[in-house]
Amino acid sequence: MLWQDAAVTRSGPRLMLLDSASMYFRAFFGVPEITADDGTPVNAVRGFMDFIARLVAQYDPDELVCCWDNDWRPAWRVELLPTYKTHRVVAEVATGPDVEEVPDPLEVQVPIILEVLDAFGIAVRGADGYEADDVIGTLATGAAGPVDVVTGDRDLFQVVDDDASVRVLYIARGVGNHERVDNAWVRAKYGVDAAQYADFATLRGDASDGLPGVAGIGEKTAATLLGRFRHMEGIVAAAEDPSSDLGPGPRGKIKAAADYLLVAPKVVAVARDLEVDRTGLDRPVTPRSPERVTELARRYNLESPAARLVEALIR
Repeated sequence: MLWQDAAVTRSGPRLMLLDSASMYFRAFFGVPEITADDGTPVNAVRGFMDFIARLVAQYDPDELVCCWDNDWRPAWRVELLPTYKTHRVVAEVATGPDVEEVPDPLEVQVPIILEVLDAFGIAVRGADGYEADDVIGTLATGAAGPVDVVTGDRDLFQVVDDDASVRVLYIARGVGNHERVDNAWVRAKYGVDAAQYADFATLRGDASDGLPGVAGIGEKTAATLLGRFRHMEGIVAAAEDPSSDLGPGPRGKIKAAADYLLVAPKVVAVARDLEVDRTGLDRPVTPRSPERVTELARRYNLESPAARLVEALIR
């Protein structure tokens, strides 16, 4: 059965989960510079609003959530794997999240985005000590209806689940050119099932997240190993078993990376069981505070994107 066919048989509400940082970074770099009358840059705010409007108009979700990075580099992940996102750290903070390298003109826009979302009544959900990916993994798991996860990051391919009608709308090439990622898409692209993607990324490595991977194992070998042994535990067990038919080359590489493979899968896997409030996720059909929307639109030169978002939300 096709994903689309399965989705329409689900009785629960259609849920759209937005990887907020992934989206506003892309808006910042993809939308031409524009400012409010006081000189405040607002291109990321405008782009983010237009992204939401376009996606809502196209997919008509019943529930809509902006998932937030309360901690973009959780200490528990860094403790397990010190290289995790190291290249993106500007400063380490002892009592809170490390400071991420964010362009100043974008940093000043993030609070405005939150103001706009609050005025519209669009739900924002985060979890202390966790990333937006973990919030997405939790809300997607056990959802009552079909789920669309909007992101430009490959990490979230692991939540794709045809049986549960969870797919990714992959915006790496732009919201207007996004791809609908189901299990067949992942398998065609990487040679593994979506449920194996976290182990695949662990083996291959991912420079964007500071994952070194297993030296000497690229995408093809990683896919071959997962095709034969299904998951990381099976691969490691085969490497440790002298009677297994794992070749000497891959065996040696897996054994040499034993310390890394002991911790990396925990770092890569998104959380699925956080305490995240699942109430109040309904997509607003009118702004929660029309007066505030009007005031923010005037102050920040957002009249056009605000009008487009209002129109998209109406049912």
